[in-house]
Amino acid sequence: MKLHLVATSAIALVVSACTSMGDAPLVTTAPATEIATEEAADATGLSALVDKVDIPYESFTLDNGLTVIVHTDRKAPIVGVTTYYRVGSKHEPRGRTGFAHLFEHLMFGGSENVENFDIPLEAAGSTSTNGSTNFDRTNYVETVPTGALDLALMMESDRMGYLLGAISQEKLDKQRGVVQNEKRQGDNQPYGLTFYTLLEGLFPVGHPYRHSTIGSMADLDAASLTDVRNWFIKNYAPNNVVLSLTGDIDAATARPMVERWFGDIPGGPEVEEVKADPVTLASDKTRELIDQVPQTRVYRAWTGPGLNHPDAVPLDIGMSVLGGLASSRLDNVLVRDEQLATSVSAYNWQSEDVAILIAQMDIKPGVDRAAAEKRLDEVIAQMVAEGPTEAEVARASTSLVSSQIDGLERVGGFGGKGSTLAEGLLYSDDPAFYKQALTQVAALSPAQVSAAMERWLSRPVYKLAIVPGERVESGADMGGWGDEGTVPAPQPDAKEPIEITRTGPPRDLPEPEDVGPLTFPTVERATLSNGISVTLARRTAVPKLVVSMQFDAGYSADGSERAGTQSLMMDLLEEGTTSRSAVEIAEEQERLGASIGTGTSLDTSSVTMNTLTSNLAPSLALMADIVRNPAFAEGEVQRVRDQRLAEIAQQLSSPGGLAGRTLRPIIFGEDHPYGTVGSLGTVPVVEAIGPAALRSEHQRWIRPDNAEIFAVGDITMPALRQQLEAAFGNWQAGAGAAPVKSLDTALPDATTRVVVIDRPNSPQSVIYAGRVLPLNGPTPGLEALELANEVLGNGFLSRLNMIIREEKGWSYGARSSVDAPAGPRLFTISTAVQSDRTADSIRLILDTAREFADGTRSVDETEFTRVTDGNIRGLPNRFETNSQVLRAIVENDQLGRPDDYYTNLPATYRAIDTAAIDAAAARYLGPDNLTIVVVGDRSEIDAQLETLDLPIEVRELSE
Repeated sequence: MKLHLVATSAIALVVSACTSMGDAPLVTTAPATEIATEEAADATGLSALVDKVDIPYESFTLDNGLTVIVHTDRKAPIVGVTTYYRVGSKHEPRGRTGFAHLFEHLMFGGSENVENFDIPLEAAGSTSTNGSTNFDRTNYVETVPTGALDLALMMESDRMGYLLGAISQEKLDKQRGVVQNEKRQGDNQPYGLTFYTLLEGLFPVGHPYRHSTIGSMADLDAASLTDVRNWFIKNYAPNNVVLSLTGDIDAATARPMVERWFGDIPGGPEVEEVKADPVTLASDKTRELIDQVPQTRVYRAWTGPGLNHPDAVPLDIGMSVLGGLASSRLDNVLVRDEQLATSVSAYNWQSEDVAILIAQMDIKPGVDRAAAEKRLDEVIAQMVAEGPTEAEVARASTSLVSSQIDGLERVGGFGGKGSTLAEGLLYSDDPAFYKQALTQVAALSPAQVSAAMERWLSRPVYKLAIVPGERVESGADMGGWGDEGTVPAPQPDAKEPIEITRTGPPRDLPEPEDVGPLTFPTVERATLSNGISVTLARRTAVPKLVVSMQFDAGYSADGSERAGTQSLMMDLLEEGTTSRSAVEIAEEQERLGASIGTGTSLDTSSVTMNTLTSNLAPSLALMADIVRNPAFAEGEVQRVRDQRLAEIAQQLSSPGGLAGRTLRPIIFGEDHPYGTVGSLGTVPVVEAIGPAALRSEHQRWIRPDNAEIFAVGDITMPALRQQLEAAFGNWQAGAGAAPVKSLDTALPDATTRVVVIDRPNSPQSVIYAGRVLPLNGPTPGLEALELANEVLGNGFLSRLNMIIREEKGWSYGARSSVDAPAGPRLFTISTAVQSDRTADSIRLILDTAREFADGTRSVDETEFTRVTDGNIRGLPNRFETNSQVLRAIVENDQLGRPDDYYTNLPATYRAIDTAAIDAAAARYLGPDNLTIVVVGDRSEIDAQLETLDLPIEVRELSE
């Protein structure tokens, strides 16, 4: 929750500086259907498809300057409320870096009439209740049931107009602690100091994009209550805001609601325009940064033009061809052909005024660094000199447009239609700017891409290398203005008492209206001629289809002696078949606008495809080839195996990865299928896997009598069945029955203990605790347990998060979870806390769980309302996209639920009382027999942990 975001999406559907629309009259674009349903993905078809993409809107502006955009989408009774303030980190003065983001956190802390913004919103069924800050803006998003729109508008208006009377020194200090732990959490990751270093190398001191959005610790320490008040008055006026309402709403209904809540808020000063141009370095620059990383990562970076520049879209496509596509130049040369790298990428990191053009490479262990960097530079130089081919541009453009269509499924949240319209107006003075960008994509020529790449990538380059070693720099000192050490450090203003007074009359929160019955797509079933079952939920909002083939396998099929085998086999399905190479597979997906991915969860292995409905037949043919005919060629196996070893090394260098690998083998035991280190496996096992083992694994598990197909999207069952029959109907199982996993293997005795893994120079400790519950496999009637877990730790307003994050300020977040596998269920609690509060946090976790389980602190009425009424009201939000519906029908199948489970879920929740929730907590969520894994700096935490009076075991890193 309350994410810290610093980048816009790769294809910037937002451009340039925004000017207010002033007192423009109501404007309505031409009505149109949102998307065509039958278009081919060739060049002509792409243009036709883009022509049909539309987000019809109306707009109006209040007298105080608040601009409102309204888009009507009646597919679900929900409304996305998206609020954009034209202030970001580039507007911060020296000595106050990180302040825009800190203020975003404060905006959730309550206003004069709303004590806590999350409680009433979540109780009303809001989802995606969140906010983010980047260089250019701050935004707040929530998607609410239609009947809760009045409540959401009142709350957004209250923090816009009635905040100052509720901000105290205590609130500032608490949120400062949360933000500083957010910074520590990011800094604590492998390569966690990279972004700071890139900004330092590319921009001079004082450039608005030079300091990071999270800021420096010293500046965060210096932020004062006076700063808060001045920042609000200067930047948070309605004339600096775009409010976007998208979904089950229209302008005629919205306008009086908006005028009621926002109309009396006075306008304020316009946010000062910031001048920020791209920077051309005088000459090439090189820097080497030592970090606790498993392999060397190198970067090539340039600044580029802002969102409104005509080169912005060509650079998006060019960088995608260079290193964004699966068939990119860097992938083909450095990863596949010459195997100098385990991973590569290139992208246009786009902001309003500037871009950062980045190419990066993880050098394969054992490869000469100089040779690898030489080839990286040569591939980039060749791309700049020659430009892309027409086929490369077509694939990149088709992939991009297909991914943007996916975004049209969501009315609100980050990246939904509300954000698209708001950003278009904010940056380009045109809510429909997305159409300009997509039209430019569809018409783009190789020559245009080549010219843009030559203009921007032929300039001096910043070369950065992150090399393995002991970290010598501190993230606490990075992210600031850039002149630290040469001028006096910023000092906080004196904490003089500030009189906190109301700025307006009391306002009552509107009561949300009741929600109607949930409409869940009708589920249809069929069976292919070879026995594969097919489940379809038809939805026609976008002309796309998600198809997933699920196999009863997963990484629990490995056992400790074969850890990593199943997922490595699944990874290799896309790396060549008996008739297609890995490059041909990647290129064909891109041409079709399809995305095919393999996955391995605890119980299930899967191949999932997202494609345009019009291209379903060739997409299914490709998917079938991947599933049925993998080649497991020696060279590809060696390459992917090396990449897997690099992934394991990356996981071992991550504090969260270390904790996750450690917990399950301890509590399940290595003899149980669930006693696994995870899907990546172990180094000795992966090193020994060859083509023969992978072919055997494929033959055992990837077979039609072990498969089910699930689909959601724009197609009828007869049409789907016909095309699936053509792709999979003649697939026959081999000899013998499909294998079965032994999920009833005995478990070790459970005891409460602390297992410590040393990770020097860690500013935070990762705590990951868990135990096996007395629940095995699909078990009906566990909704009370799910609600109890929401009270304890599953959600922003849960007890664990509110105490450790919001009250204490020791962490960026804490959560608990109860999984739902085919075998024994696992209860876990996880958090990352500042190192000096490691033992205190463990005590809080144990005490909070104990108080709930023993009845000392039973579920209260506010919590009860939030988790029951809130879930009932929020159900329509959970099924907005094809992928969300797919997850739901797959989960219903795996847990043995009926098709109407979700339509009956409101009645199920209403039948649960506080006693049932307390009973579930008492039986399942207590602190007894928890194994507590702690990954941190032992020099900082050992003495603390000894005060816990618990058995302590120190473990070494294990591959």
